Amino acid sequence: MASLNRRGFLLTSSAGIGGALALGAYPTSASAHESLMRRTLDRVVAPEGTTLAEVGTAVGDGYQLLTSGPGWPIEVREDLVAAQSDRDDRRTPLAAFVQFTDLHIMDAQSPVRFEYTHPLLGTGAHRPQETLGPIGASALVSRVNSLRNGPVTGRPFDFMMTTGDNTDNHEQVELDWLMAILNGGSVTPNTGDMSGYEGVQNCGSDLYWQPESDLADRYKTERGLPHLPGFLAAALAEFQSPGLDIPWYCTVGNHDNTPSGTLPAGTLTDAFVGDRKIMLAEDRVIEQTADAQTDPEQVGELPEEVERLESAREVQSASIVSTVTPDERRMPFDPAGFVAAHLDEGNTGPGPHGHGFTDANADGVDCFYTFPIAEGVTGVSLDTTTLAGLANGSIGKAQYDWLESTLRASSSVYYDLLGRRRTQDVTDELFVLFSHHTSGTMDNPLPDSRRPTEVRFIGQILVAMLKRYPNVLAWVNGHTHHNKVTAHTSDSPERGFWEINTASHVDHPQLARCIELVDNADGTMSLFTTLLEADSPYQVDHGDFSPAGLASLYRELSVNDLYAEPAKLGSPADRNVELLVAAHHPAR
Repeated sequence: MASLNRRGFLLTSSAGIGGALALGAYPTSASAHESLMRRTLDRVVAPEGTTLAEVGTAVGDGYQLLTSGPGWPIEVREDLVAAQSDRDDRRTPLAAFVQFTDLHIMDAQSPVRFEYTHPLLGTGAHRPQETLGPIGASALVSRVNSLRNGPVTGRPFDFMMTTGDNTDNHEQVELDWLMAILNGGSVTPNTGDMSGYEGVQNCGSDLYWQPESDLADRYKTERGLPHLPGFLAAALAEFQSPGLDIPWYCTVGNHDNTPSGTLPAGTLTDAFVGDRKIMLAEDRVIEQTADAQTDPEQVGELPEEVERLESAREVQSASIVSTVTPDERRMPFDPAGFVAAHLDEGNTGPGPHGHGFTDANADGVDCFYTFPIAEGVTGVSLDTTTLAGLANGSIGKAQYDWLESTLRASSSVYYDLLGRRRTQDVTDELFVLFSHHTSGTMDNPLPDSRRPTEVRFIGQILVAMLKRYPNVLAWVNGHTHHNKVTAHTSDSPERGFWEINTASHVDHPQLARCIELVDNADGTMSLFTTLLEADSPYQVDHGDFSPAGLASLYRELSVNDLYAEPAKLGSPADRNVELLVAAHHPAR
């Protein structure tokens, strides 16, 4: 179909993917890698439990299994300033924290999921591992608890920040599960009929992985996914999350406030709690649904068959619709509801109360804030989403002005719009920014209904502003599901900063990131970023449906997804890296 080729979202062929999915592959000779690893291990305090020590590596042809592979060494990035050779002997750790991103805690049976679009839109529409997301996230929490300290410096973790797409479809039940996973408690990742599963993975269609059926679906025939009787009941069973042992903060993502993270807020609200779900659709419906999520000129213009899910009228193509058990817990929350859940004292967990949000955010209009990272270091959580639809983001003028005011109030040196260096007598703070979207994915032109007349700025405008404030060290984000570290350079070294983008925990390669800030006492600072895997065995016993076994299966299935992309790993310079940056003022 021409429209599929136009968007370039046709189903990716699985040919040739098998050998390319080696998670631990490192593009150097064995001897060079060993040399880099020896140097790395000499520089760090506690590599165990991180990708500095070992990395899950896919082996075999066809369906791939995971085994322990060699760790990834630290790559030194001097894009902004040069590194002094004896800096390790002088360094003083200033902060250590963990970033989770794109957890996509998912109600996999939701009536308002469009899995039938996956041949067009890829992995975001349907994933074979999607029912296991909550238990996989719990295993990531266990990993952080087992580490406790930064692997390079040994500084105890100050906090965890989750940078958006915390839920998949902004349903209340997904938000409840998120809180239980991060704070600790019981999670039963089931909705609708609590005695069974009502979704695409037992609908009898070869379009999806049918784990409990002998059907030769495309996931079995093209990627060799296994036949696992009893899988769905195990995936929906109650489990206990230990909860984080450290404080955590939250940044909002597009999936946290709009349907599917792409449709205008308020779309299909009644259908969320309805009793009909589209399992299959004809090509026309697939194309129109995809356009409604990806085309700025057609955003929200769903086909009639989908819109009718929200009404009492009969859906014409009854063969593509199943009757499911309605569940009020699927009601979507709005931004005010998202903030309210964090402010609920019952959800404080390891703290802080509100997880960054305060009463000033309670109306859901301005979901951005500052928080203390460590002495002399301030975190800034931004809201780069818009309620108008489409996946990408932008930033409104009110938030842009607030951010600049915040930076200027704690910068003794800054540059004005004409590039002139300005000084003032104020106490300096270093800044680390957090958002869901990256600078390159902040290109959404649509207005936000929370401030409908407000001008929206793209990412490059924000980058230009940040370069005027030397106290900005880094901008940490998600959204792309890729690992990518970008140096935003300037003619003046002090005006450069790092953008640190981390892969998701729903898609391959399922990673989080630890970031440690140190002062090198030589006019530079370093940000050490170390990738983390969940605390679950690499090798999977397909008969083991314990929480640990299912968490391992979650990772193995993601490696074998039709749409798994080796490029999401990033290059060695995007993984375990030391990022040098000019120090604007000495450590305190």
